[in-house]
Parts: sequence; C-alpha cells; structure tokens
Amino acid sequence: MAKITYIEHNGAEHVVDVKTGLSVMEGAVKNNIPGIDADCGGACACATCHVYVDPAWLEKTGEKSAMEESMLDFAEGVEDNSRLSCQIKVSDALDGLVVRMPESQH
Repeated sequence: MAKITYIEHNGAEHVVDVKTGLSVMEGAVKNNIPGIDADCGGACACATCHVYVDPAWLEKTGEKSAMEESMLDFAEGVEDNSRLSCQIKVSDALDGLVVRMPESQH
C-alpha cells in the first residue's frame, strides 16, 4: 500500500491508502476522490484523469509514453508535471505521492 495525497483544485486534500499494482486513477475512483473523472476507465483513451504530479515525485512516477503525451494534448492547462493518473502505477516507492487536480477535466 502507498499513501497518496490527492489535492482538489480548491485545495481540499484527500489522503488515502492505495493498493500496490493499481493506478493512481483507480485509487481515486475507488476512494470517491472528486476531480478525477476517468471517463475511459483507465485505457489511456481520454484525458479526464489529468493530474499535476508534485515536482518532488516526477522521477519516481516514470516517463510519459507517446500515447500519454498524445492524450495530454486534449487536456486543459497542461504543464511540465502533467500526467494521466491512469498511467501511474502505484508501488511502495510512491508512498507519500502528492498529485493535484486541474480546475476541470473537460
């Protein structure tokens, strides 16, 4: 399990334990975290699970795939630390991860 902090655009924080092997998106959906819509269910076919990874965690979350980069083209407010949360697999190394949600997923 990894403790992940999800921060809504309005600043509300949700700290939850997410099972190793799930994606950061699945952790949000299973814990009813607002701000991650996950319209495609984690297939990297939309950008409604867009998050901003805290800069201290960027290296640990891995590289963006070409498909992820392509899907981020559809997201609003993309920054250098933008990721699709469906593409970040939870591991023990991500214990303490902090992600922030954009104002809107659409």
